[in-house]
Amino acid sequence: MFKNVTSKQWLGLAAFLLAIFVAVPMFIAATGRTDFYFTLTMVALLSIASGGVWLTFYIGRINIGQGAFGLIGAYASAVMITTFDVNFWLALPIAGLFAALVAVLIGLPILRLRGVYFAMITLVLTEVVKLTSLALDITNGARGITNIPRPDALSIFGVTIIPDFATMANPKLGFYYLACLLMVLAFAALYRIVNSRLGHLCRSMQQNEELASSIGVNISHIRLIVFAISSFFGGIGGAMVASLTQSVYPNTFQVKDSVDFMLNVFLGGLGYVFGPMLGTLTIYFGWDLLFFFGKWQLLIYSTLLIILMLILPNGILSLRLKKPGSDVAKAADAAGLALKEGK
Repeated sequence: MFKNVTSKQWLGLAAFLLAIFVAVPMFIAATGRTDFYFTLTMVALLSIASGGVWLTFYIGRINIGQGAFGLIGAYASAVMITTFDVNFWLALPIAGLFAALVAVLIGLPILRLRGVYFAMITLVLTEVVKLTSLALDITNGARGITNIPRPDALSIFGVTIIPDFATMANPKLGFYYLACLLMVLAFAALYRIVNSRLGHLCRSMQQNEELASSIGVNISHIRLIVFAISSFFGGIGGAMVASLTQSVYPNTFQVKDSVDFMLNVFLGGLGYVFGPMLGTLTIYFGWDLLFFFGKWQLLIYSTLLIILMLILPNGILSLRLKKPGSDVAKAADAAGLALKEGK
């Protein structure tokens, strides 16, 4: 499954896992800053949604509508748990699948568009979902859904794998571990996708869709699959945010959040799978650190983002990593390799 991963990369992964699952909780316990748990949990969840946006960039589409699918996932999970008494552990994946289903229905007509046209359509999706949630009775309109129960215990064959969050001495720590676990699984899935046959096809489409189509690649089918996977990540992230905050409102995800998801991808690095994770961490903490500048916060924040984009057009990860160049021939090779592997 991960046969192309080098020993150095495995060591890096091990160090990363030790850092987020061992070192960070130890540091917070030593300093007593338990408020960091909420912040880091949000970073992990927003990273998952940003990872979905990164995947749509992988097929050459600018997705500024991930907030819509985050809101869909949040409401789907909240309605299932509060109205239909569905267990959280079942509602979570269903919420992601529901967001993916909506993405398929929306994607059938809009994925034919390219460039700024696709971007503008996705930009209004978040506002459309927001207005829809205001109009529906099942979402309680502007009042939203509150008092969402915390996740129940997860048991397999009578053995409790995860205890009931309501009985935990520190539910924030429980949410932190769960969010980090989901983040690791999400980015492992992304890494696997880009190194699979589907990934080869996506790279060929990213470079030249006409050339890829001319050698037998089903462009429409792949675009729809990738968009659905991207939205699934958005739905999972949104459902987890609703569970963390125990509420969801029409303003839980706004157009600004959709733009931020895109910025996370750009800042981390479009050419790197883990770029969205680093970009989310940088932007989330960067905004908070600039709080001390008061009314100048937004101006300084925007200026720093522009400077970073100019200095590092390939993202922060381009400081140490080198991304090989690509051209039409490489696009054709990627498509050919993918089709060969599919035989």
